Amino acid sequence: MPAGVVELRGPRLLDGAAWSRARIRDRAHLENWEPSAPGTWAERNAQFAWPAQWSALRSLARRGMSLPFVITVDGEFAGQLTVGNVVRGSLCSAWVGYWVASTAVSGGVATAAVAMAVDHCFRLSGLHRLEATVRPENGASLRVLSKLGFREEGLFRRYLDVAGDWRDHVCLAITEEDVPNGLVNRLVADGRAGRG
Repeated sequence: MPAGVVELRGPRLLDGAAWSRARIRDRAHLENWEPSAPGTWAERNAQFAWPAQWSALRSLARRGMSLPFVITVDGEFAGQLTVGNVVRGSLCSAWVGYWVASTAVSGGVATAAVAMAVDHCFRLSGLHRLEATVRPENGASLRVLSKLGFREEGLFRRYLDVAGDWRDHVCLAITEEDVPNGLVNRLVADGRAGRG
């Protein structure tokens, strides 16, 4: 990737300082796209807030309900990606959500991270379908998902409370059959990524 070597790994308790620095610095970059929550931005994203979030992510992962990842670029913390609401049985589905620090936008970081997560879900985690919901105004995220082959499936009206109001979200999805050789392989074949 032009931005550097993009990798996904599990979140660590020691990620708290880097996570908080990125979140506090990038409030203007992130706040309009994320669900509303109690407390101020500074309180929710202070370093002392990370242990509870990390513990909740680990708990959901241990129960098979979530796949949490940290995005790194050249080994440095650059964002998060979560596969959530994992449902097994005849559905084998989940949603994917992500954020990338302002220092890592462009250069294909989000595209690479989502591609790796999709491949992991379809090849190793036994999922069949992934969905993403994005505000129609979030052109950057819509471009990431479109480049990867997520198809638009509808509009969810007043779907999620974001930035203090109920916001419409576009629903996009991809299934295992859409990418039989994997998204990372597609990016490499198209010359948009290399293998580290």
